[in-house]
Amino acid sequence: MSVVAAIIPARGGSKGVPHKNLRPVGGVPLIVRAVRAAQAAPSLDLVVVSTDDEGIAAAAACAGARIVRRPAELAGDSATSESAVLHALNVLAESGVEVSTVAFLQATSPFIPSEGIEDAVADVRTGRFDSVFSAYQTYGFLWQRTDAGEAVGINHSASHRPRRQDREPHYLETGAFYVFDAAGFRTTGHRFFGRIGIVPVPERTAIEIDDLDQLAAASALAPLLDAPVAIPVRAVVTDFDGVHTDDTALVDQDGRELVRVSRSDGMGARLLREAGIPLVILSAETNAVVRARGQKLHAHVIHGVDDKAAALRDWAQQTGVDLAACAYLGNDVNDLPAMALVGWPVAVADARAEVRATARVVLSNPGGSGAVRELADRVLAGRAPGGPAPGDRAPGD
Repeated sequence: MSVVAAIIPARGGSKGVPHKNLRPVGGVPLIVRAVRAAQAAPSLDLVVVSTDDEGIAAAAACAGARIVRRPAELAGDSATSESAVLHALNVLAESGVEVSTVAFLQATSPFIPSEGIEDAVADVRTGRFDSVFSAYQTYGFLWQRTDAGEAVGINHSASHRPRRQDREPHYLETGAFYVFDAAGFRTTGHRFFGRIGIVPVPERTAIEIDDLDQLAAASALAPLLDAPVAIPVRAVVTDFDGVHTDDTALVDQDGRELVRVSRSDGMGARLLREAGIPLVILSAETNAVVRARGQKLHAHVIHGVDDKAAALRDWAQQTGVDLAACAYLGNDVNDLPAMALVGWPVAVADARAEVRATARVVLSNPGGSGAVRELADRVLAGRAPGGPAPGDRAPGD
């Protein structure tokens, strides 16, 4: 059987960012993002992850990848990616899978464009090129330093500064993907050989993660670059302050609090209820406002809890709800332990940076201004087969 295979080398050791390939960007581990990017390219028949790390293997396998165990001698700091790809090809061949075309993806690129992979595979399979890589156009003036520290122009003369429209573009390699003929790769042992082609990709997809600053930048970009996705869950759990409200309160002379809520959120709660999807409000505050709003929304309220994660586990155990099939909508750091328990951690648009970085989805609406309705719409759009039917009793009611 001859196939087109994506091979993603992902070793466990990393000096700059420990456990880098398991770090989440937009709430999704880097290795899982790479697997999903490959799966979204229709021409790929097989997605393989080569790793020496049990955690990476487990995450990649859950995402649907085939795992090739990478030997220690090919997983050290001096080992090349090419050696891992060649080893994976040999393991596949021993199992009867012959690979004709390889798409070598790097998990350190969190925004791999699947359509670019498709273009590159087509270029190789049609014989246009032997190897192809992703790059973005740049019209920048490039410089280098001499041994004496003097600056010398690389792609231009220092005495001549043509306008951008008068310059030819150069291409900067992104490191996201390389596609090549498998037989040619076996012969040369390198990703670049024969006729080499370029697939231009958007510059915004070109970030590579080698340090914590780049990881933080990618996490900040994820809500802007990731396509909106439906959220297929069977229950929704939310914080109250900063989610149903804008995290402010009016306090009168007797200490009574008033908060502002969104009627749009009320409709979102109603739509969830009509679809048989339970809504739970989990709040650290013991406040009549929380209870009253919960009653208005027909939501189950758990409040006055110091440990939200423990309360969430107790509720799931009592109701028989699988937390992997739950969404948790939060905004502040005390939501993080509970968010770590669910399959879909979600953040409001104005959540703390730490919460946005942890979230699998960051909403476009801030707390108190339609965030709950936005989440409800995404949940209803992603209702999975076998989910609760309209009219089913909601756990906790």
